[in-house]
Amino acid sequence: MATLKERIDADLKDAMRSKNELTLSVLRMLKSAVKYKEVEPGASALDDAGVLTIIAGLIKQRRDSVEQFKTGGRPELAEKEEAEISILQNYLPKQLTADELAAEVRAAIAETSAKGPKDMGAVMKNLNAKIHGKAEGRAISEAVKSELAKLS
Repeated sequence: MATLKERIDADLKDAMRSKNELTLSVLRMLKSAVKYKEVEPGASALDDAGVLTIIAGLIKQRRDSVEQFKTGGRPELAEKEEAEISILQNYLPKQLTADELAAEVRAAIAETSAKGPKDMGAVMKNLNAKIHGKAEGRAISEAVKSELAKLS
């Protein structure tokens, strides 16, 4: 099975051949972000988990931009950012549904013996290791907060 970086490279070549400008620019930007991370001092070649972290960060940046463009009255720019998000999401694993996420959160709370909101860090650490890339950080955080609030 190909690594995520190999899949991105293959898709980049396909986008060049089909002259799909949006996909091409998004994949170039992603490849650049991965390369930039790899050339940082002390860094090494990224594995799939490292690439997923970069993709999640890029999606988060785009979501923030969408909000700013919408409040700034620039819907055409917001649409472009949303199109970029959908391309980037193709490289993430299948996302968890709200029910699946809640089940994972309850399991992590049980594993860490969390008693309330002060144990959020331990629960998040446990969860992030298991569901890395399968849900957005904000969604995970909110699910953990609501479940821990029920305990206290």
